Amino acid sequence: MTVLASLTSHYGRLECRRDVPPFGFTSERIAFSLMLAADGEPVSCDDLRLSADGRNRGGGQSIMVPRSFTRSGIKPRPFFLWDNSHFVLGLGSPPEGTEPSAHPARADAFRDWHERLLDGTEDPGLLAFLRFLRSWTPSRFRQPPFLPALLDRTLVFRLIDDVDASGRPRFLHDRPAARAAWEPHAIESDRPKAVCLVTGQVAPVARLHPRIKNVWGAPTTGTSLVSFHQPAFRSHGKVQGDNAPVSEAAAFQYGAALNALLAPGSRSKLRIGDITMVFWADAAVRGEAAARRIEALVGSLLAPTGPPDPAINEEGRPVFRRSWEPLDKPTAAQAAALGIEPSVRVSILGLMPNGPRLSVRFWQEVTAGALIERLTTHWHDLRIEPPAWKIPPSPAALLYAMARQGRSGSVPQQLAGDLVRAILTGDRYPLTLLTAVLQRLRAGEPVDGPRAALCKAILQRDARRYRRGNANPYTDPAMEVPVSLDRTEFDQAYRLGRLFAILENVQRAALGRLNASVRDRYYGAASATPASVFPLLLRTTPHHLKVLHRDRTTRGLAVWFEREIDEIMRDLDMNLPRQLQPVAQGRFVVGYYHQRHARKPNSEGIDTLGQPEE
Repeated sequence: MTVLASLTSHYGRLECRRDVPPFGFTSERIAFSLMLAADGEPVSCDDLRLSADGRNRGGGQSIMVPRSFTRSGIKPRPFFLWDNSHFVLGLGSPPEGTEPSAHPARADAFRDWHERLLDGTEDPGLLAFLRFLRSWTPSRFRQPPFLPALLDRTLVFRLIDDVDASGRPRFLHDRPAARAAWEPHAIESDRPKAVCLVTGQVAPVARLHPRIKNVWGAPTTGTSLVSFHQPAFRSHGKVQGDNAPVSEAAAFQYGAALNALLAPGSRSKLRIGDITMVFWADAAVRGEAAARRIEALVGSLLAPTGPPDPAINEEGRPVFRRSWEPLDKPTAAQAAALGIEPSVRVSILGLMPNGPRLSVRFWQEVTAGALIERLTTHWHDLRIEPPAWKIPPSPAALLYAMARQGRSGSVPQQLAGDLVRAILTGDRYPLTLLTAVLQRLRAGEPVDGPRAALCKAILQRDARRYRRGNANPYTDPAMEVPVSLDRTEFDQAYRLGRLFAILENVQRAALGRLNASVRDRYYGAASATPASVFPLLLRTTPHHLKVLHRDRTTRGLAVWFEREIDEIMRDLDMNLPRQLQPVAQGRFVVGYYHQRHARKPNSEGIDTLGQPEE
């Protein structure tokens, strides 16, 4: 199923929950409500920017109104029964001085448009609205109930004492007569008809697609997911939406569904690096409750580590928590323990701004069981000893390993999308991920657990795929990457990493903390060009060991260091490689991390080597 088809299908579920507007309507921020008497006289003006507790909500209250559309040109069309003050009152904020700017052409267009649509109406509310338009003059703006704050703001209308069936105040556009008048105009009837690429039905084609809002980094006014705004995007002389016909109904539905998923406070939205990710489950087969549980599960599995999961059960506890414990269980057992249906399909969409449009960074449709299996495989690949995280990390947490000095904004672009795509599909991790980690290490960042775990995961997955015959045999080794210190591992790069760590520990135990240690001065060269660095380090190490031998308290430690060096070098080819490729440098990192955290057994004396210093 395509992105648009899946979103259009999801619209039906949201419409049943009344989370999206019906076709022909849209949710907009409205700042003021103008109350009219039956004779069209304005009675009062309600400030919808103020919440119930008196706080200012900025742009106003989100209200479902007849749909807006993209306006351009010198004669833009007005909206139905709502608009900004330029159209409703013909006035705007004063550019200079205190007098409001006049927009008589727009006020005339607003009045004429409603005279034509509401011609012959007998509804009291709509008649009051027409009387207000006919009697309105800009000079009345100085009189109550009008306020200067109305200028440039959006307005809706109410008839005094008008309420709906449940007794709540009702706006004019919610009256049945207004909806009946708007229904024939909800679509642009003059648009040519064609086969819709989403629904397969013949219907009027949308010229412009809806604007999608709340994508991180995109304009606040929204931007289009589908557009043909450049001549290079067109074909056969067609313009705008005619190049890829999507019916107006389908365009409205996918736009409403995606905007609902991206709305502030949505639990189906995550930000990972420069990617805004949304996800939704299919409720057609297993029902609404099963879909919601899976959406809560996906949110908890992929959300960054931080505050507790917002989804709370009846006992006041989070619904799902990430943990290492269930990873050793089969997928079916994990799904049963979580109480979810593994056959329910989940759609995951990653978006990022790309100029005036949105680009799809990844799109994945997968069952809940397959998603759990792929995430389990991903976290298995990340396992390393000593552990780098207390709980399985989120994709966003992994990106910090590539951040310069911990600044999240310095993560290279494109990496977030490539990483999440690899996690969701179970495919190879991008090698650019390994390159980014190695660059951070050569720049002097510490070889900590997350960076070593990422290198191990990239190499481990490549090795597994190589054994399956799915990878390039010229670039991917077939050897497993150990989770913890493996003294039987014969890989030269892994052993060189271990040797570098032990030489660094010898220097630190002998000389204490230095301004520039072995790691500070030689790590980059040792991991990339071992033949040029290790001979120098091996010549200076006996002097450090001699210092340890002089002191009775460190003599046992010196002996242990010597045994470790002998054990590493016993199976090390002394024709050291002149250069290590990035894959081998990744194994160097893993070996270094394992050996640096190795401890002298207590049976050989007191452990005088403290925890590694970063």
